[in-house]
Amino acid sequence: MNLVGHLRCFVAVAEELHFGRAAERLGMAQPPLSQRIQRLERELGVRLFDRSSRKVALTAPGTLLLDEARDILTRVDRIYSVAERTRRGEVGTVRAGLPSDLGGRVLAALVAAFRERRPDLRLDLRETGTAEQVRALAEGTLDAGVVRHPCDSRDLEFGPLLGQPVGVLLPDGADLAASAGVPLADLAGRDLVVFPRAEAPGAHDELLASCRRHGYAPPAVHEARHPQFAVGLVLAGTAVALVPRTDDLAGVTWRPLLGEPLAWRTSCAWRRASGPGRARDPERALAIADFTAVATAVLRGEAGMTPLDGAPARRVVQRPASGFLA
Repeated sequence: MNLVGHLRCFVAVAEELHFGRAAERLGMAQPPLSQRIQRLERELGVRLFDRSSRKVALTAPGTLLLDEARDILTRVDRIYSVAERTRRGEVGTVRAGLPSDLGGRVLAALVAAFRERRPDLRLDLRETGTAEQVRALAEGTLDAGVVRHPCDSRDLEFGPLLGQPVGVLLPDGADLAASAGVPLADLAGRDLVVFPRAEAPGAHDELLASCRRHGYAPPAVHEARHPQFAVGLVLAGTAVALVPRTDDLAGVTWRPLLGEPLAWRTSCAWRRASGPGRARDPERALAIADFTAVATAVLRGEAGMTPLDGAPARRVVQRPASGFLA
């Protein structure tokens, strides 16, 4: 029995509740349609429809099976679509932006998890900060990204907001390195190493403002795009770096800040589908949804981020740069 063909007939009759209209919709005569439904019922061992001279109605088993049948047909159509794109030499790609400080272990886990979930797609990852990701998403040169909040949220949608406490990176020999936790105010007098403001202006400014509120106003702020550069400045002995928990690094020690006064807020982001000329291909929308699900799970499992329930991403509306789509 051609199960897929019989399920298409079942769904058509279930939606039309009329064999004549369903046959017309399927481009076939009514008697063969009735025969297919009967064969499906025999195969499944249940009656799918109550038939009378006046009406057709779904039975209780038919009602339960309808959603399952629709799901199967959707998946079958997707298989045919993937096969057709492959036949034409079209390989689907998801272009995603990631901040430079996620770390190699997180990156590898993300690639592996996405490959397992969507083996039919190629993942094109680009190391780029939040501000550039926002521009690229608006211009359509990125499909999705992992951004720090607050950021310009115009024309974007966001996945679950995740929090990641920030601690301090100290030289091994520093007095504070022997403490289980460090009060933020005890860092007074030391220069600060932090990610470049150009990468995530909102998150950068928020972090410095939080430092001042908790009694730490660094004499100088040094920007480090790559973790190893930050480590080098910390090893020089005059600066500390504010970063999430890191793997053990030679010569430096990471300690949590007492009371967790600082945290990075992170989420996946993608371009809003609504608006003139912005209707999204359903296949691409599904690919973006799959990337968001995978990235969120990896950020929680590998980067130690936790959901911020009931705390939506704060929206910062900035004047659009040249080239933003209206």
